[in-house]
Amino acid sequence: MAKLTKRVVDAAESRSCDYFIWDEELPGFGLRVFKSDKRSYLVQYRAAGRTRRYAIGLHGAWTAETARKKARSLLGQIAQGENPAEERRLDAKAITVKELCTQYVKDAENGLVLGKGRRPKKASTILIDKSRIHRHIVPLLGTRRVKDITPSDINRFIRDVISGKTKADVKTKARGRAIVRGGAGTAARAAGLLGGILTYAIEHGIIERNPVHGVRKPADRVKTRRLSEQEYRVLGKFLNEAVTDDRFRLAVPIIRLLALTGFRRGEGVSLKWTEFDAEDSCLRLSDSKEGASVRPIGLPVLDLLEAQRSEHHGDFVFAGTEEDKPLVGFPKYWKKLFKDSALGNLTPHVLRHSFASVANDLGFTEATIAALMGHSKGTVTSRYIHAVDTALVMAADTVSGYINGLLNGVQFKRTCYALDRASREATLARLFTEIQLEHQTENVKDRIAA
Repeated sequence: MAKLTKRVVDAAESRSCDYFIWDEELPGFGLRVFKSDKRSYLVQYRAAGRTRRYAIGLHGAWTAETARKKARSLLGQIAQGENPAEERRLDAKAITVKELCTQYVKDAENGLVLGKGRRPKKASTILIDKSRIHRHIVPLLGTRRVKDITPSDINRFIRDVISGKTKADVKTKARGRAIVRGGAGTAARAAGLLGGILTYAIEHGIIERNPVHGVRKPADRVKTRRLSEQEYRVLGKFLNEAVTDDRFRLAVPIIRLLALTGFRRGEGVSLKWTEFDAEDSCLRLSDSKEGASVRPIGLPVLDLLEAQRSEHHGDFVFAGTEEDKPLVGFPKYWKKLFKDSALGNLTPHVLRHSFASVANDLGFTEATIAALMGHSKGTVTSRYIHAVDTALVMAADTVSGYINGLLNGVQFKRTCYALDRASREATLARLFTEIQLEHQTENVKDRIAA
């Protein structure tokens, strides 16, 4: 043993095999002389019952004195319980964001990633996740190591998506096309997904903290568009004309169903006859955004579905041309139907928002509206999961009856709803009797009295 100096290192000769020269002043600090005549400074220590070696660097790039300072620092860390050799090994094996996303998607497709309500993510949700990963996350962060991502990287990611750095217009299949524009809403949702993926990384011990937490994401645009009573009448007239066109013969009743129930688009299009419970005036959806959901429906919806049953057979209420499948391409039918019309900016979500707004105008409570819409509201949802309360059926009758009247051009005598509770109930009773659709009033009275 000798003190490692430049003279000692330069004088070391190569042999037929590698050998070590250890420093006599700093235990653990040494020089490895390779048979190729290369020389490398290192630190040797014990951790977890094993001898570990940490290579500092080759002589030339490092001098004996700079290597000694580095060795002293490393040995101080080791004395405090750290393991630099293991950390370097793990660092070399650190996965990239792209590799993490691949692992996340694979587990999600196998039902191992839980989404809303602690249920496995739906196939449609995974498809959207894959699109955001492929269009935004991988292009901007894919080559970065997960352990190196910081909040400043997330802020930069959000700014890049907002500014349109990931915008694209690409062909996806024979008749498919993906138009990616970016923007604040896209950035917020992509950052939200990235946060979920990094939480997944924490659960698997890849990182210890989520860099997305605490980062201010842009506020998504709040959608306030709703149909006015006049627009409902315009929509009704428009649908009455469109139903005579064979191209839209099946799309029109779906649109009416969405307007009369506030259903999400997918819930209406994929509705099955096994989910239709005419006796209890409800639809028992087996798989909605909130999981299994029971939705009370009014008489106009019952009439619509019964008319549909008399015309079509099969598993789906709105069966398409392909056997055992619902109508395919409803968004395209919708776009063609309303293109260049007075309702050109109408969307299925506007019908859903309008349904809730009409229910609110008629004085129903938030809890009742949530039950009608299928929102997750804890005790409200659980209360009506098996049986539909008569009050909810009456509420569904009132709201759908009112909307159906507007679609049919009825002019209701509206009054101000900024009333106290007693006055509102009296007003609701008067409004309820004004709905003069075929066999609406008598059937609902019988149901309320039952």
